[in-house]
Amino acid sequence: MEKESKFSPAVTAIILFGVISLLGDAVYEGARSANSQYFNLLSVSATQVGLFFGIGEFIGYALRLAAGIFSDRTGRYWLFIFLGYGMLVVVPLMGFTMNWNILIILIMMERIGKALRSPSKDTIISAVAQNQVGVGFAFGLQEALDQIGALVGPLIFTIVFFITGRNELTQYQLGYKALIIPFVLLMIFLIFAYKKIEKENLIKEVHVKEYKEEQLKPTFWIYTAFTFFATLGFLNFSVIGYHLKAEGIFSDGNITLLYALAMGIDAITALLFGKIYDNMKSKTGIKTSGLLTLLVIPFLSVVLPIFTLSNSKALVIIGMIVFGIIMGVHETIMRSAIADIVPFYKRGTGYGVFNTAYGLALLGGSSLMGFLYDKDMIVTIITIAILFEMIALLLYYKMNKMVKINS
Repeated sequence: MEKESKFSPAVTAIILFGVISLLGDAVYEGARSANSQYFNLLSVSATQVGLFFGIGEFIGYALRLAAGIFSDRTGRYWLFIFLGYGMLVVVPLMGFTMNWNILIILIMMERIGKALRSPSKDTIISAVAQNQVGVGFAFGLQEALDQIGALVGPLIFTIVFFITGRNELTQYQLGYKALIIPFVLLMIFLIFAYKKIEKENLIKEVHVKEYKEEQLKPTFWIYTAFTFFATLGFLNFSVIGYHLKAEGIFSDGNITLLYALAMGIDAITALLFGKIYDNMKSKTGIKTSGLLTLLVIPFLSVVLPIFTLSNSKALVIIGMIVFGIIMGVHETIMRSAIADIVPFYKRGTGYGVFNTAYGLALLGGSSLMGFLYDKDMIVTIITIAILFEMIALLLYYKMNKMVKINS
């Protein structure tokens, strides 16, 4: 009996999506670990880098609202997943140009692909996991496998730098081109997953009647506001990477290695907090009780810029560990919570709204902090991080109060 539960269709589906995410992360996280330094070599300023990546993040999250709504209305989740993952082909193409205008377009296209696939993927995972293996476990395992890919991706660049003994434009381009390997593997696994999951009939079909009748509750909107301000005060790696390169604190290879370390911490955190999230729900019998784990986000986000924008190698390393913990909670608990506060037939829409707010916060935070960094206003960056996270805490307590009343 024990063996059967371990290899149940639900667990198999979650692992398959995890492998797909692993390969996807190897592609785009590999690129993200090198993008800031690459743009620095192309003489693009920190303000421009912060703005461009902020816009890219916003597009990638804002379009999830439309993708989520259409996936709910049509039920054609696989179409959005295939289109979204297929667009990752633009990442290896970054190794064929040094024109930063073209590079920006390619980065935007990669983010659009992420927008198309994410709501459908999250909806399927939450539907399979709910009442079977636990959404916290499902998203925790998903994120852990994601981060194995996010660890491998940056290491591709590190290996290129190590083998060549150089870290110039040619080496960066070679690193981007090498990402074609995980992309091809990704598409092969995606085709296999589609055939396997469809055969097991694990995905519910959307009924338009239920879609129209169910509504997003006030708790969801307070939760979305909490997410917005907690993310607004979160220091993006685009600014951190730029700082480490500009100040010469670490070599290019060590910067990507440091990012890989953070992704490894992210993976461990995701599994740990996913399990804690499910256990809290199980002990209380209340499906929203796991929201308490979100409290770690504002407190850790406040100290992040203090460590990562210092000139001390030791403090930066500690800061990147904190960065990994925050990302693990973001990717696991924030996504799990949507499944517990949003009805199934509005879940694609819920993930879309949530991700739009998340992307808008990344745009605002990344642009503002990049601008302040160019002005050498690091103390101001720390101050606004504290302000935004205090607002997030107030919204958390408001949300927690609403949840207790409705329980």
